[in-house]
Amino acid sequence: MAILLLCFFLQSSSMASLTSHLFKKLRTLFFLIALLTTSVSSEQQCRKFKSIISFGDSITDTGNLLGLSDANDLPQAAFPPYGETFFHVPTGRFSNGRLIIDFIAEFLGLPYVPPYFGSQNGSFEKGVNFAVAGATALERVFLESRGIHYAYTNVSLRVQLQSFKESLPNLCGSPSDCREMIGNALVIVGEIGGNDYNYGFLVGKSIVEMKELVPLVISTISSVVTELISMGGRTILVPSDFPIGCWPSFLTQYQTSNQEEYDPLTGCLKWLNEFIERHNEELQAELNRLQRLNPRVTILYADYHNALLHTFQEPTRFGFMNRPLSACCGSGGPYKFNSVRQCGTKGVDCCVDPSKYVHWDGFHLTESAYRWIALGLLEGNYTVPAFDWSCLGFEFKNISSRKQYSLSSR
Repeated sequence: MAILLLCFFLQSSSMASLTSHLFKKLRTLFFLIALLTTSVSSEQQCRKFKSIISFGDSITDTGNLLGLSDANDLPQAAFPPYGETFFHVPTGRFSNGRLIIDFIAEFLGLPYVPPYFGSQNGSFEKGVNFAVAGATALERVFLESRGIHYAYTNVSLRVQLQSFKESLPNLCGSPSDCREMIGNALVIVGEIGGNDYNYGFLVGKSIVEMKELVPLVISTISSVVTELISMGGRTILVPSDFPIGCWPSFLTQYQTSNQEEYDPLTGCLKWLNEFIERHNEELQAELNRLQRLNPRVTILYADYHNALLHTFQEPTRFGFMNRPLSACCGSGGPYKFNSVRQCGTKGVDCCVDPSKYVHWDGFHLTESAYRWIALGLLEGNYTVPAFDWSCLGFEFKNISSRKQYSLSSR
């Protein structure tokens, strides 16, 4: 703006004292400066990410739990039919195919993000993943002090961050190189915190007890994001938690004849979804606070919750069957979930066409559902603030009906 005003001033006030030739040269010079300034600004807003660095749980785990497991105690994702749709073999991903992080990598023109644990000799030049299935935001010892005893991994969010710090000499070398690497990466923190709540509800904790955990989970996520910013992070994506009131596992556990407890539009448990909405609202408010404190950093709230909820509200519009609350892989009851005989166990049934299902195994989603969530982030309106990923020049692979999310409103 200052340059344009200066051009106007020269044209209106100094034209009489400058030769026409000199004025034209100055005007051209100022125009080029303005153009260069605009180009630099656009480049800052449209960063070309060189890698992805991620943290989280099974929603983002591309094989870490598998790498950490003993050969005699492998996770269910180590067995068919996990991985059958895309990779055609189990990879440690808790789905039949790709996850949200895989679709983001495709969109950015980057390779699938490799798991760090169990593959430290691999190449992490284009990204590294510390997310571990079963991970919590809060420490295991703290959850157990609250009476939440469950067979889950001890690789909490802070443990993952510490592993990342310890790996930096091997990943990038000098402190300046590491700061540059983190600055040029898309850093994904989550989804995380969902298991803190899942485990509490699975062992029968009350809604009042679980609400006490929400500010603690939010504080942990906030502190990790703050630390990543101090390490050089410039673009950080923090997803919301999912509407677990739509999960086959909880629909089975809390099944009731009281129809008032169910959302009439989706059939999901209202009180569980309202609890998660509280978490998401507090998370978004905290991210807004961090954004005000760090104006030079882009902090993106990824609205996984509403992106997924829309598929339950209008399943056929997204290519899913009309009753989308049952699992593709599982057994028993109306939601095809049995906590004793889960997907990956010998003899447990799997649907013929997973692309018609939102749920994969009762706790995790199918590749098709993850694809739609990723599309909602990358080409829809499910990031806050809105982020123009399209300026990066890549295309979203293997997507039909691309207009679905642009036609919908939140």
